Amino acid sequence: MGHSRHKPLLEKLVITDIAAEGKAIARSGGVVVFVPGCIPGDVVDVQVIRNRKRYYDGIPVRFHTYSENRTEPFCRHFGACGGCKWQQLPYADQLKSKQQWVTDSLERIGKVEVARISPIIGSEKLTGYRNKLEFTFSKSRWLTEKEIQSGEELAERRALGFHIPGKFDKVLDIEQCHLQPEPSNYIRNFVRWFAVEHDLDFFDIVRKEGFLRNLTIRNNLAGEFMVILSFFREDENSIERLLRALREEFPVITSLGYVINPKANDTLEGLEVVHFSGDDHLVEQMENLRFRISPKSFFQTNTTQAYRLYCIAREFSGLTGSETVYDLYTGTGTIALFLAAGCKKVLGMESVSEAIEDAWRNARLNEITNVAFFTGDIRDMLNESFINQHGLPDVVITDPPRAGMHADVVKAILSANPRRIVYVSCNPATQARDIQLLSGQYRVDRCQPVDMFPYTHHVENVALLQRI
Repeated sequence: MGHSRHKPLLEKLVITDIAAEGKAIARSGGVVVFVPGCIPGDVVDVQVIRNRKRYYDGIPVRFHTYSENRTEPFCRHFGACGGCKWQQLPYADQLKSKQQWVTDSLERIGKVEVARISPIIGSEKLTGYRNKLEFTFSKSRWLTEKEIQSGEELAERRALGFHIPGKFDKVLDIEQCHLQPEPSNYIRNFVRWFAVEHDLDFFDIVRKEGFLRNLTIRNNLAGEFMVILSFFREDENSIERLLRALREEFPVITSLGYVINPKANDTLEGLEVVHFSGDDHLVEQMENLRFRISPKSFFQTNTTQAYRLYCIAREFSGLTGSETVYDLYTGTGTIALFLAAGCKKVLGMESVSEAIEDAWRNARLNEITNVAFFTGDIRDMLNESFINQHGLPDVVITDPPRAGMHADVVKAILSANPRRIVYVSCNPATQARDIQLLSGQYRVDRCQPVDMFPYTHHVENVALLQRI
């Protein structure tokens, strides 16, 4: 064992398992060591970068033996990009790890008994499954370790790609991304080529100056594409030249627009999206429902798996036609509208006003009249006055962000005492914590994990809670 700045180098550790949230596990002298980029069966030297009393965090510095189960990464940007970190792990093993994470979270964090955790539903598409990607322009791109070691002088340093994880000002230039169907790559590479050819300024993220800032590409299952370009400043001639070139090159772009964003961050919140050509939205269809997707709309990024998720939520709701349903964190109302035909009424609540505007639009688009949507902080909205006005819920659907539900929201649900709670979560750990808080009045009857994002550690889980 060697040492570097009082942090040990652990030699020939055997990777034995995958931990929650994707890191691999090894052990050294009884201490658990978490290591990224490894899979069970690897034998590796690990440089510890963080010492804790009960565990170490480390990075692999030398592989002695690779696991027999290791698969060859398919992406040229693997290891530098930070996305799709499990390309070296067979898909069956990815699903096994995600299933185990859901089970461990409920049993160890939630300390609850689950009558049935169904086998995880894997994704039919392992690549090309995303319907939205966001790219960043950078005046000076991130150099990979291989490029640095080559010592070669790079003639072109401008980039259009993804942020390096944990480094807001570093952007990796992306030649090919496998997450979104074509012509996503062709569109991005054309925009980069056009910008370089016409000497348009790429954004300087640190100094906050330049012209080209962000590129958003969205698509639907019908094969239509929306492109939104974000510029740091006005330049009418340059904007029009670029957008016209895009429109002529890619007839598949059915919605084209742009935004001027002089803010300190990249979000489009509070900014006007200028419609340039085509429609100002996309439409996605699930069963007989159509969902309007505008440039700022939130929509699950894996459409096919989202449909499966909504079907599970509908099944778990056990609707007979007479129920009042509360849909907490409703977003653009997709689950609420999915359930509306099977119940008396659905009341959706969401803190983002623009999402609620989309929810109302989607209700009108589908001629659904037994839904209502409300904007505000759910911990303030879900109170005795609201319930007295709209009626006690028979079923509560909750689909909170990764942080889970606020304790006040949990208390409000307990006070409302619905017969059934359907908890949709993108973070099994916070879901388990919230379920534990509900366990005095509810038991977990069923759980259904769903893989929304292959080659990542992320997993969705739908839990059915029945009143005791």
